[in-house]
Parts: sequence; structure tokens; C-alpha cells
Amino acid sequence: MALRDDIMVATKDAMRAKDSIALSTLRLISAAIKDRDIAARSGDRGAGIDDSEIMSLLSKMVKQREESAKIYDENSRPELADQERAEIEVVRRFMPKELSDEQLKEAVSKAVEEADATCLKDMGKVMGALKSNYAGQIDMGKAGALVKSHLSG
Repeated sequence: MALRDDIMVATKDAMRAKDSIALSTLRLISAAIKDRDIAARSGDRGAGIDDSEIMSLLSKMVKQREESAKIYDENSRPELADQERAEIEVVRRFMPKELSDEQLKEAVSKAVEEADATCLKDMGKVMGALKSNYAGQIDMGKAGALVKSHLSG
């Protein structure tokens, strides 16, 4: 639950600093976590979601904002694109540093080896292991392409 505490502390700090972008983004994060908690409680998990699920939620939020910023840029709305990028920076404060390409290759090789994967049918097992072990640290699109090439070649 340390990640939740970090978000709560950051929210209070943003209030004190009167940082409106950070405050609104942190409130969005908190609302999304609470929404997932409610869904988890109905699914027999009274404690709500754990830190790895929060990481995946944060990754999803970053990806959504990147897509929005791209669309705003394409439609000549730079002020909205800049706002999306500012929100991305706030969300990334709570995410671990993304793995480099070399580290990603090592992680994929390790996951393939641990899952004892030999063909493309085993790709789901490998991707699941990567997602749980490296939540928020890897781009799953890049990882998927690497796993596919590793298993087919």
C-alpha cells in the first residue's frame, strides 16, 4: 500500500503548492484507484487492488495521454497536447524507470527461459510473466514483438 500513500502525500503537497495540474492529475489517479478497488471488492477481494495493479493502471493512464497528445498535435491544438504531456509527467513520478532496450531483451530471454516456452503458443505465458514481473517498466508492445521474434526464430 506504499504507492497509495505516496499518491496521497503528493496530493497534499500539490494542494499546498497550489499546483493545479498536478492536483487534478493526482485526483484522477486516486479516483481510478478507488474505482478499481470497488470492482475488486465485488470480486471477492476486500482489500482492493495491490501495487502491481496500480502500476498497470498508471501505465494505461500514460498510454491514453500519449495518444491524446498525439491527436491534439495532429489537430493543431498544442495547448491541449501540452496539458496531456504535463499530466504524463505527474503520473510517471510514481512509476519505476522504464527498462532500456538491452534490459528489455534480457528480461524477455529470462521470461522465455523461465516459462520453458518453445513456440508461439507459449507467448501468453511469457507475456503474463513479463507483465507481472515488470509492471510499469516495459512497453508491452515492444515486449510482444521481441517475444514473438524470440519464439519464432
